[in-house]
Amino acid sequence: MTIYVAHAAAFDYENELYEPIRSSELSNKYTFVLPYEQRETPINSKEVLENAQLVIAEISYPSTGMGIELGWANLYKKPIICIHKRGTKLSRSLKIISDKFVEYEDSSDMISKITHIIMEREKSNAV
Repeated sequence: MTIYVAHAAAFDYENELYEPIRSSELSNKYTFVLPYEQRETPINSKEVLENAQLVIAEISYPSTGMGIELGWANLYKKPIICIHKRGTKLSRSLKIISDKFVEYEDSSDMISKITHIIMEREKSNAV
């Protein structure tokens, strides 16, 4: 399964998002597309999103670019899971593209909750 991870560029995504994902067992089992990982030029996220099976959006920080990506993912009818740090004020517009919102405390909690969500999705899709 290919999972696209959408996020804002205005936070330490390498340490707060990429490193926990790459250090987890999830990284061994699934293909994660982390848009700014080891890239000097932007990837064609529209094309990647068209082929992804799942989108995880870290929505703790607003971002126009991420909003565009989530619009594309919604247009392609991709499931979108929105994750955010506890206490984050969320845009109400996000409820139009997703009904799955997951609050987390820290990176360990984030990975635990993402793992649970993916496993639940796989169980429901296997039936």
